Amino acid sequence: MATSTYTVTGMTCGHCVGSVKKEIGKIDGVTSVEVDLASGLVTVESGAAVADADVVAAVDEAGYEVAS
Repeated sequence: MATSTYTVTGMTCGHCVGSVKKEIGKIDGVTSVEVDLASGLVTVESGAAVADADVVAAVDEAGYEVAS
């Protein structure tokens, strides 16, 4: 199992959190997505390593950005 952590900017409410979780959850192999609204931290667990570019694209699709 692989775990990765990202910082997502622009989230302001529970709907934002839900959108990010939904889009990242669509990535093949992702088993769990935890989002902390206050800090912007997003923890992604997967059966195998997930490409950072896939997570960045999913967050972008949800309308937010991964901090660099």
